[in-house]
Amino acid sequence: MREALFVKRNTDKWRDIEQNPTRDPDELTARFVELTDDLSYARTFYPDSNVTRYLNGLAAQMHRGLMQNRRDDRSRFITFWKYELPLLFRQSHKLLAVSAGIFLAAGILGWLSAAHDNTFVRLILGDAYVNMTLENIQKGDPLGVYNSSDQSTMFVQITLNNIYVAFRTFIFGLFASFGTMAMLFYNGVMLGAFQYFFYERGLLLDSILKIWIHGTLEISAIIIAGCAGLTVGNSLLFPGTYSRLESFKRGIKQGLKIAVGLVPVFIMAGFLESFVTRLTLPPLVSGSIILVSAAFIIWYFVLYPISLNRTINHD
Repeated sequence: MREALFVKRNTDKWRDIEQNPTRDPDELTARFVELTDDLSYARTFYPDSNVTRYLNGLAAQMHRGLMQNRRDDRSRFITFWKYELPLLFRQSHKLLAVSAGIFLAAGILGWLSAAHDNTFVRLILGDAYVNMTLENIQKGDPLGVYNSSDQSTMFVQITLNNIYVAFRTFIFGLFASFGTMAMLFYNGVMLGAFQYFFYERGLLLDSILKIWIHGTLEISAIIIAGCAGLTVGNSLLFPGTYSRLESFKRGIKQGLKIAVGLVPVFIMAGFLESFVTRLTLPPLVSGSIILVSAAFIIWYFVLYPISLNRTINHD
């Protein structure tokens, strides 16, 4: 390839690297690899050229940036939770609304279906669970299922299962978002039917004060995982100005970070379900835990990203 053609093909990329620096370690590494490939080519075919000296200097500058990022690795954890994840999540707020809408609509449908079909709850929740719960109601302990297992074992099993459900909801976004929507719909219908089952027996408030101690975080995290899956699916369906492959890579990266960010939420939900939900707590205490959990979700995943994004844009 002639030097002039080589320069023409890559000028925009080099200019972007030079004029739009990034501190994102993944992006920085990807740029550095591309640049060193170009430098290697230039050294081979144009060893004494100005373009080779230019690329050498630009690569050296990027190398210093990589080394600086490596020194900052200890603060990477804090940076991810304080800035990176909230700013990333701000870009997916519209899809969060879609995810929540699908789940809510499915929950209402599950409630109405259970109200008009006596067999629906058994179809959704299974005969074994329904029969066990009916026996517990007769014993005066309608939510005794939470006392049936060792706490530590229950904590590990519940947490791993919740993480599995969340990542499956995220991964199903690969099917052009339809897999994720199906997961959200199924879980929403199941929750609606589950709550109607207790409402029908005059135990709705008791179930809310008991189940939503952990359910506030758990259900919120499933909806947010749905947002991550929709982010992936929409990157395939609506690539915008990017190529479909580039859009998909960006969607996978963004969705995966959101899904990973949910792991601590599921750990806390698993802890509450295993060690706190089984306790007989005063309604004021149960309600306070539910409200604090809901306030945290709304603040960290909705209000804080908006505020942080507004502050950065203003600065």
